[in-house]
Amino acid sequence: MNKKEARVRRSRKTRVRIAEQRANRLTVARSNCHIYAQIIAPTGDKVLATASTVEADVRKDLKNGGNKAAAAVVGKRIAEKAKALGIDTVAFDRAGFRFHGRVKALADAAREGGLKF
Repeated sequence: MNKKEARVRRSRKTRVRIAEQRANRLTVARSNCHIYAQIIAPTGDKVLATASTVEADVRKDLKNGGNKAAAAVVGKRIAEKAKALGIDTVAFDRAGFRFHGRVKALADAAREGGLKF
């Protein structure tokens, strides 16, 4: 089993558990250059809010989109958008990524922004 297969296996287990909870899901996707966050409805068919380092508002303030500082900005931004929609509780879906570095920075910033998970 290579790294990608292991990550996909972990993400599958997490998504099954979250589906049983019937909660809004905060998903994280990352690449070497950027990080993305989405809040998905409990049914899984609708994206309610998004934030990423690709957005023009975020890019003008950041020099690099692939570091912890950029992840923290995205975490704060997704929390603000969720609060505007009236969402305060989400299930954190890290997509099989280990909970450290950029993923942890995004989660901590979202918690500071008022999201509970």
